[in-house]
Amino acid sequence: MNGLPELIMDFGRRARAASRVLARASTEQRNAGVLAMADAILAAEGEILEANAADLAAARQKGISGAMLERLTLSPSRVAAMARGVSEVAALPDPVGEVMRCWTRPNGLEISKVRVPIGVVGIIYESRPNVTSDAAVLCLKTGNATILRGGSESIRSNVAIAAALSKGLSSAGLPADSIQLVPVTDRDAVALLCAMDRYLDVIVPRGGKGLIETVVRQARMPVIKHYDGICALYVDRTADQNMAEAIVLNAKCQRPGVCNAVETVLVHRDVLPAFLEKTGRALLHRGVELRCDGEVLEAAAKVCGPEGKLAAAVEEDFRTEFLDMILAVKAVGCLEEALDHIEEHGSRHSDGIITEDKVLAERFLQEVDSATVYWNASTRFTDGGEFGFGAEIGISTDKLHARGPMALEELTTYKYQLRGTGQIRE
Repeated sequence: MNGLPELIMDFGRRARAASRVLARASTEQRNAGVLAMADAILAAEGEILEANAADLAAARQKGISGAMLERLTLSPSRVAAMARGVSEVAALPDPVGEVMRCWTRPNGLEISKVRVPIGVVGIIYESRPNVTSDAAVLCLKTGNATILRGGSESIRSNVAIAAALSKGLSSAGLPADSIQLVPVTDRDAVALLCAMDRYLDVIVPRGGKGLIETVVRQARMPVIKHYDGICALYVDRTADQNMAEAIVLNAKCQRPGVCNAVETVLVHRDVLPAFLEKTGRALLHRGVELRCDGEVLEAAAKVCGPEGKLAAAVEEDFRTEFLDMILAVKAVGCLEEALDHIEEHGSRHSDGIITEDKVLAERFLQEVDSATVYWNASTRFTDGGEFGFGAEIGISTDKLHARGPMALEELTTYKYQLRGTGQIRE
């Protein structure tokens, strides 16, 4: 696109100016902006759904998978849920201005460590249009301006949502430039954003491995990564099989196209027949394709019969985020084998153990090096709303500066404020 560098640079200048206004806005002013954004989404429902219908038609022509189409689809109920999610952020505690620590030095100098906005946050994401509203409202609540660059599949939906959000902000007396969305799908826009360290303080990529690796390679500013969700569940020999069935079915089937859906199940070989008889049959009945290691495939052929699709797994299946009704299944002989597998093949997103053995469970919780670790619960709870944080920008698989659901606190940094009475250093 001709003029794209100038467009992106102008976005940066305007976002920086807006961020200064937001940083001095009160909690009440920012909350009023949040509520106005929610109202604006509802008012623009027709335009948003019309834009989304065009995105869906284009996606079907491209042959995009059913799971990805499900992520892309908006409906009146989803638009209402989007608006509700935005408005709920207004009720959440405002972290900006929180005094994290305060102390006085022997010379009388008072030092405070205080939460402040990051400034300007760049967010690059794919497919899901609700990310537009989630990211925008969290940044606004924490006094940050944001520049959004969505995926080509949802470009029309994103433009419509962003326009509504900006209109809502203006009606509340806050800068419309607090939320800006790159209105083109040109890949050069990503490189230009990554080079704009003068205006962008941090960049958050959400999407496939290729996108994230591109951003990490090109970015001149800090990157908070939302890497693959290669989530695993280990079904221990002491697992309650009714519980295992409920958890695995929920983690795989409730919404398979999201990052916290389970992609690998490790089963203790002592309970493999019982697991396949109950959970294996249920998965196949739901239409899940089971990609099994040799031991599991042989057992499944005997136990499950011709009920669904069984396939021999290859090594890459245990390193794949399917985002579809596909599940890799492997037999292991002990907790250590499960831990080793997760360390070698996982993405440090969300992993869990199903067991009645408290000692093993506590070992798993302690030793698995992932952002969220579960005992007897579905990995689908890795979500800002389910954690009580409200909306989220993503699930960080980094260890610095944010890890796990990235919500309000993770969109702040801190500074030290020092108050003196004329102290000088000797």
